[in-house]
Amino acid sequence: MALMPVTDSMFMIPENREQPMHVGGLQLFDLPEGAGKEFLAGLYRQSVEVEDIAPLFRKRPYRSPLTLGQWGWKEDADIDLEHHVRHSALPEPGRVRELLALTSRLHGTLLDRKRPLWEAHLIEGLEGDRFAVYTKLHHAMMDGISAQRLLQRSLSTDPDARDVPVPWERRESTRPPRQKESFSPLAAPKAALQLGADAIGLVPTLVQLANDALRHQAAALPLQAPRSMLNVGITGSRRIAAESWSMERLRKVGRAADATINDVMLAMCSGALRTYLLEQDALPASPLIAMTPVSLRDENSEEQTNAVGTILCNLATDLEHPGARLVAVRASMQQGKATLRGLNQTQITALSAVVMAPLLLNSVLDLHKVTPPPFNLVISNVPGPKEPLYWNGARLSGMYPLSIPLDGQAMNITVTSYVDQLQFGIVGCRRSVPRLQRLLAHLEESLQGLEKAVL
Repeated sequence: MALMPVTDSMFMIPENREQPMHVGGLQLFDLPEGAGKEFLAGLYRQSVEVEDIAPLFRKRPYRSPLTLGQWGWKEDADIDLEHHVRHSALPEPGRVRELLALTSRLHGTLLDRKRPLWEAHLIEGLEGDRFAVYTKLHHAMMDGISAQRLLQRSLSTDPDARDVPVPWERRESTRPPRQKESFSPLAAPKAALQLGADAIGLVPTLVQLANDALRHQAAALPLQAPRSMLNVGITGSRRIAAESWSMERLRKVGRAADATINDVMLAMCSGALRTYLLEQDALPASPLIAMTPVSLRDENSEEQTNAVGTILCNLATDLEHPGARLVAVRASMQQGKATLRGLNQTQITALSAVVMAPLLLNSVLDLHKVTPPPFNLVISNVPGPKEPLYWNGARLSGMYPLSIPLDGQAMNITVTSYVDQLQFGIVGCRRSVPRLQRLLAHLEESLQGLEKAVL
């Protein structure tokens, strides 16, 4: 048994019925030309007949007195694929509306901790000769970027390819074998001492960050976010909204405003959230603050290690003019990147932990009722495939990432790119965030406002 890294176990500790800690994805596929009604049933049979299952999909969580109460991973030797892989059908008329209703219910249920923490649902009956696949994996298993890469390896760029291995099927690896970790009761104290040393080295950076926030209006710090209707307790019931936009539209706005596509995406969200909160008579006087993970790697760098940091972005929801909001968002992101530039990966991770710590404490101790939110919501942008992908001839036409609302964080927006589209997956607590689907119309209105302002 291997002890979980802290970065994994932090997603196990706060999980409860109201707060499932899995990430998900909804993929839409076009049936191959000439495919009959048995096509998806055939894919399902192939999926559950896999005999050699990849180690990632065999591991399940475990803890005992021998682990000092900490979470670890152990291999499950008896995998029941018919539990993990399920075949469903939509009710008539099989619109996207029915698909999102089903996905909302599936996304709100907990994964069974007595089994490996993943599920895949093959869903037929979608109008337009399409079917869908909804997958969910516990965030302790992998993050969004890892899940995207796993998906890409499980599909093909060749529309004529058949018998493409499913994600849970073991593949031959070209990487050298990784040394197996063994549990030692001394591992946790050693890790804590190392983390303490890294934290001490981070203190000057935190002081500099606070000074920068005072000097620059664009900078944002934890606990500066206003209270809002998004920062309340949640239930376990979810509502999901999903839609795609042309990346070329965002690219044109970005070129005109000297902004990145990510800046434009954040400004889209800012405008949509402003309109939505005005409808609810709940727009705070101060701007909303979003936590957004960003890549810090130079575009020309060939280094393959991770380089991801956490930035707090001022969404400028207090500003009415779309162009002014984009300028403020761009400045906030530039200031956040400047703060992280020059730090090593350990310092970046430690700084991100400082940003996330209040949120995790709030979710475990229910402190959101008495403390200000560290930020108002998470908005993530995960890079996706640049070429069309296929599963046994079925073309992937849409992929919508679905993430985690938390107690005190009732909404999450995650975006991914696919070929020439930017695809939004919005997840919210069904009770705390009413009429979530209206955000889709507001996102379109927000993009139109940006186009009018800068083009």
